[in-house]
Amino acid sequence: MKEGDVVIVAMPQSGTTTKNRPAIILREMPPFQDKLICGVSSQLHQEVKDFDEIIAPSDDDFIASSLMGESLIRLGFLTVVPESQIVGAIGSVSLTRHQRLLTKLSNYLIR
Repeated sequence: MKEGDVVIVAMPQSGTTTKNRPAIILREMPPFQDKLICGVSSQLHQEVKDFDEIIAPSDDDFIASSLMGESLIRLGFLTVVPESQIVGAIGSVSLTRHQRLLTKLSNYLIR
């Protein structure tokens, strides 16, 4: 699995539960090549303007993502997981979108 892939992984939910949900691999982390991922949600009302990003059926990379419908890429919903916890890859986002997500996140972190 590589950066930009849309994967299925057990993500933490409120409380102590987890749920298999789509996520995007943002970066491979040293030293064990664990994956920094951000969650993807169908709950568009949770969007943080100028931070999160919506991927819609009209976007060039939507079909390649294999997402079921318009979705919210939640940059504030991050976790690091070993590749062994990833159920599998279902698609990918474009290099342009991946780079834009990394830029948004890094700009937020250095403010």
